[in-house]
Amino acid sequence: MSNAPFNEPRLAINRVYTRRGDAGDTSLVGGQRVPKDSLRIEAYGTVDELNSFVGLVRQSCTESNLPLLSGILHRVQHELFNAGSILATLPEDVHPQQPRVTAEDAAQLEREMDLMNADLPGLRSFVLPGGSRLNAELHVCRTVCRRAERICVALDRETSLDAGIITYLNRLSDAFFVWSRWASQQTSTPEVLWEPNLASSATSRPRAADNQAELT
Repeated sequence: MSNAPFNEPRLAINRVYTRRGDAGDTSLVGGQRVPKDSLRIEAYGTVDELNSFVGLVRQSCTESNLPLLSGILHRVQHELFNAGSILATLPEDVHPQQPRVTAEDAAQLEREMDLMNADLPGLRSFVLPGGSRLNAELHVCRTVCRRAERICVALDRETSLDAGIITYLNRLSDAFFVWSRWASQQTSTPEVLWEPNLASSATSRPRAADNQAELT
């Protein structure tokens, strides 16, 4: 008997298209048909979108020779799919061993953040996405993750969500920020810091001395 905490997948995908969604609805895990623009579909669809971007970042990690981060992100992809499993299931249909994200998943992210953040320089300004493609991609993941979290918060007001999902997404978005900084450090890429006075409104504004000269 397996000691695994979750059930293994039991499905066979023989044909991709079914034509059942042509009217704008889709099936949940329990078989219920719901509109494709419902909040629940938006929630797990956004988690799926995030998973795709994480896959893109893993490829960039390979190209940048960062196997540690690539391995962590590989695990995160599976955790995101576990989160999607619960989001695609109404609370009354959830099975005890159905895949999900847990408190331990969030705790592991915290441990990894603490470890990677320990050697990073302190910040005196906000960080802008960029400096390298890998950094920018990690920030894309961070913002998509935040959007997934917001949608899940809204869904939780409609129906009770598994408690671990919002916590996990919140930690994961923070982790993407730490990973973006860590990746820049590991690849010797300078961080792009926010400088308010680089805005065109600041650089084109007359200096105080110029204003005085105009008045005299």
